[in-house]
Amino acid sequence: MTSNPGTVTFTFSDTIAGRISRHDREARQVTVVTADGRAFDIALDGGPSAELLHNLGEPYQDASGHIDTLMQEGRYLLAYGIFYPRGDGLRFEAKRLVFVGRDADDHRFEEDGWWIRQIQEIAAFYRRAQFGDGPVDFTRYRTEIRLSGDKTASHVQETDTISRLVYGMASAFLLTGEDEYLEVAERGTEYLREHMRFVDADENVVYWYHGLKVDGDTEKKLFTSEFSDDYDALPAYEQIYALAGPIQTYRVTGDPRIRADADATIRLFDRFYLDPEHGGYFSHIDPILLSPEHESLGPNRARKNWNSVGDHAPAYLINLYLATGEKAYADMLEYTFDTIVERFPDPKNSPFVQERFHKDWSHDTTHGWQQNRAVVGHNLKIAWNLMRMHSLHPKDRYLELATAIGETMPEVGSDRQRGGWYDVVERTKAEGEDRFRFTWHDRKAWWQQEQAILAYLILHGITGREDFRTEARDAQSFYNAFFLDHDEGAVYFNTLASGLPYLLGVERLKGSHSMSMYHSAELCYLAAVYNNLLVGGRSMDFWFKPDPALLPGRVLRVAPDLLPPGSVRIDSVEIDGEPHTDFAAEGLTVRLPETSGRVKVKVRLTANSRTEVTG
Repeated sequence: MTSNPGTVTFTFSDTIAGRISRHDREARQVTVVTADGRAFDIALDGGPSAELLHNLGEPYQDASGHIDTLMQEGRYLLAYGIFYPRGDGLRFEAKRLVFVGRDADDHRFEEDGWWIRQIQEIAAFYRRAQFGDGPVDFTRYRTEIRLSGDKTASHVQETDTISRLVYGMASAFLLTGEDEYLEVAERGTEYLREHMRFVDADENVVYWYHGLKVDGDTEKKLFTSEFSDDYDALPAYEQIYALAGPIQTYRVTGDPRIRADADATIRLFDRFYLDPEHGGYFSHIDPILLSPEHESLGPNRARKNWNSVGDHAPAYLINLYLATGEKAYADMLEYTFDTIVERFPDPKNSPFVQERFHKDWSHDTTHGWQQNRAVVGHNLKIAWNLMRMHSLHPKDRYLELATAIGETMPEVGSDRQRGGWYDVVERTKAEGEDRFRFTWHDRKAWWQQEQAILAYLILHGITGREDFRTEARDAQSFYNAFFLDHDEGAVYFNTLASGLPYLLGVERLKGSHSMSMYHSAELCYLAAVYNNLLVGGRSMDFWFKPDPALLPGRVLRVAPDLLPPGSVRIDSVEIDGEPHTDFAAEGLTVRLPETSGRVKVKVRLTANSRTEVTG
């Protein structure tokens, strides 16, 4: 038996996401228009369940008895169901419906407390998974955490994953003021300093071990990377992410030891990773001579990549600038973003940026797993961070590249039928084909959804463009509908294209080399900032716990992110529960009182009205 290859003759389940254009109550059918403008008729006569989007820590909210009432024109709907062959076409019968709000214009993830509640739940999961109900003891920390929060047999403690957990806990404290999260962040930072930090007094630099292998009371330091891509080398990204958690903690505490470590690590970057001849930062150096051009580096010899150039900003450098206002950090930010704008776009060959380079910036299209492939989230990450930098140092080319990426990416990197964003794709189309091929699969990773949400929130917030708001809402809808694990806690690593969780191999884990509360917490923190302050015009509370005597001039800097100048001001301040009036409302600084010991500072920020930029 043969069949027309263009005709589907089998059933399959899938997801359709889009906006309702028509509802026929009598025919039990709703028509949904997807992001690419296609209209799908969805049959409702198969007894589908329906639910209202709910957050971590909230009970399931059944809406099955209100389906007809909720079918309002313009409302965003996610429908999972079964395609049946019928005649020359297909019939789609819904089995699960997810509504993102109670009204057509209501999106629950835009509630002022949505992302704050979410980070509380995620922080509670990782606190319990790593330390149980007992004290915070980082000798018990393990990189690998199972789906339910149990630990695996692995006894390797990776520096970067501890740092990422620390980042998440510090962010949770910033949004909630709950001391137990700050305790984890501070003890984790201290553990990193005591066990993972190497101070090279001769070179006056600090670098960070890959991790520790723990066996009972014995620990073995792992100096170089243990991963095949970076084996026996010091990759820049490991040094970069070692700072992520401590610097977010520094924003809260102002501990000068953390800043000293950051400055010493930046000296490492400038002394040994920086290319003074061609510009940018090399991706690897060898562990003996600290050279980026040593033969032992093999395929990583004299190479540059997205991580070595672009990851400084989001991982630690923007937060270090926010905490200090130091011009040297702003200059380094400007240098890295100027390099990105100059070197990464490749519009003649691909809508995706080029991510890997040789020393002279010629394109490296044969390196390791990446070859000539695009990581969708890295493109979005560039757009997001360019918009942040544009608020610090406005440049037309920052805005132009960010908006160009924002305009281009949906068609080539997102799923226009189901919602959500893809992972790795080929940078160029195969001959005669209409789409960019998936490299390994069409699954969707949690961190790539984060990049999309933050990119389009800040693009909309600064430019006011409604197409960017639509992309932000669509991305938030998919993420909150499918990535939240309401059974075990926290968020899933990956979903299938349809949104169903993918729970095999490393992607089954909640803790791994790739996952340790960093991206999920960064999303919660900045989605709260952007939704409330930048887009919604609402107020937000932030918490700090410094020792005034350790801050230069006793001045605490409380800017929540790099936002447009004048867009946010301080509304009120409390210190240890008492009103405090010594602050610069527009300058976003608080002068703390002379006192012995640490104080707990609550700062309420509110949005100012402003004019959007054209992009």
